[in-house]
Amino acid sequence: MAHDLSNYRKSYEKQELLEENCPENPIELFRNWFLTADASEMVDEANAMTISTIGFDGFPKNRVVLLKKYTWEGFIFYTNYNSEKGRAMQQNNHVCLSFFWAGLEQQIIIKGEAEKIAPNLSDGYFDSRPDGSKLGAWASNQSEVVSSRDQLDTSLAAFEEKFKDQEIPRPEHWGGFIVKPVSIEFWQGRPNRMHDRIRYTLQKDFSWKLERLAP
Repeated sequence: MAHDLSNYRKSYEKQELLEENCPENPIELFRNWFLTADASEMVDEANAMTISTIGFDGFPKNRVVLLKKYTWEGFIFYTNYNSEKGRAMQQNNHVCLSFFWAGLEQQIIIKGEAEKIAPNLSDGYFDSRPDGSKLGAWASNQSEVVSSRDQLDTSLAAFEEKFKDQEIPRPEHWGGFIVKPVSIEFWQGRPNRMHDRIRYTLQKDFSWKLERLAP
């Protein structure tokens, strides 16, 4: 079966990204772009991002997770530490995050190093989650093979009974990672495939080097 997509084309013409409009710190530009995306009716779940890790099999793997906080230090999300991506990051903490906001014709690509956040910070976020999400963190051995949907439902029911009428604690195997960036690239679509690409690279003195890349 073949399906030729060679005639699929779109002209990107909405915005531009010029050096004179770029702040010294890329986190400031990220914040500006994110706030615009979050307020836009053309973007659904602005905090949805792709994370790429290198697995134990040597292959890269991408999946979409949700950004839950960003600071001057980095980008925070939560997961099961025993999951495929959790174990991969603990073996090789070099990861890549990417955001694609098609309605704004924008991408952000972040290379960085992942590390666990402090347990008390994971506790604070876990406490803010709905009870159903808390129970799901207990019930699902993320990434492990299961025999059926019934097995998952049975596990969830068991934890619903276990924690009935009490506070649901955070499992030790669940918590946050922060990705501390070493480079951040901002991509703005432009006509004729002459897109704007501005890359910030972290220097040894913790300043950021700004460069334009050819599209």
